[in-house]
Amino acid sequence: MNASRSGRPSLWQRALRALRAWQPRLPGQPPEIPAALWLDVLQTLPFLQRYTASEQARLRELCGGFLARKEFHGTQGLAITDPMALLVAAQACVPLLHWGPDALRWYDDFVGIVIHPHEVVARRRVTDAAGVVHSYEETLLGEAMAGGPIMLVWSEVSGSSSLRRSGQLGGIEARGHNLVIHEFAHKLDMRGKALGDEPDGCPPLPAGFLGLSGPLASRVWRDTLNAEYQRFVHQVEMAERFGGTEPWLDAYGAHSPAEFFAVACEAYFVNRERFGEEFPELLRLFHAFFEPPHA
Repeated sequence: MNASRSGRPSLWQRALRALRAWQPRLPGQPPEIPAALWLDVLQTLPFLQRYTASEQARLRELCGGFLARKEFHGTQGLAITDPMALLVAAQACVPLLHWGPDALRWYDDFVGIVIHPHEVVARRRVTDAAGVVHSYEETLLGEAMAGGPIMLVWSEVSGSSSLRRSGQLGGIEARGHNLVIHEFAHKLDMRGKALGDEPDGCPPLPAGFLGLSGPLASRVWRDTLNAEYQRFVHQVEMAERFGGTEPWLDAYGAHSPAEFFAVACEAYFVNRERFGEEFPELLRLFHAFFEPPHA
């Protein structure tokens, strides 16, 4: 990433230089993030305050390693600042918090993070089962590409941050929304899948997951997730077609099991208490995955 417009090296450049200078002496320890920047992130993202001081310190280290490995690119003249990059890094690294020293390898299939100032309109072409090609436009706030970069819309990321800071949580934490966690959850889902295989809401599971063997653990994950997904789809359909009670979780999750997994990950990290009330079986599943007992 080029230096910032002020001419000062950006945070990830400083982190990369620090990492290279420091690795031979202290292997395994990521470069340190300035205390003032880190405090600002903690204040901007209140859901991080549920973690202990040692967990926050671990998250800070993960962010340093993340910034040393990734490249941020702003489009349409958007200049990426240190606070912007760190805000994204903190949310991206939350799911990795309890996964040990190699946690960042889950994101090793990409380097670039592309940030647009405002929502993006993408032109799509799909061929249906009858061979008919359909063209349409889709408005995007974010996108994770298999083997490729993450795309985020800064107006969405920063707008959510402003609401968090001001305490207006009705549409953010209370609803369990988080764009950054959503897109990086897709990357977890894509991990280990062959290029061209669609994400399905079933990331690779650690050995001994829930005390089960590999095939049985995968079956339990898929059965639990799919049952909750079908129940959620029914809720959304009842709300949209028949005026039923609107579900708490973002209705976008009804699009597919992969989107349900990503939306559920948002809620798990941002409003765990309410998530547990709505999805107790998924809470058990996610807790075993994201915070394994051996961690």
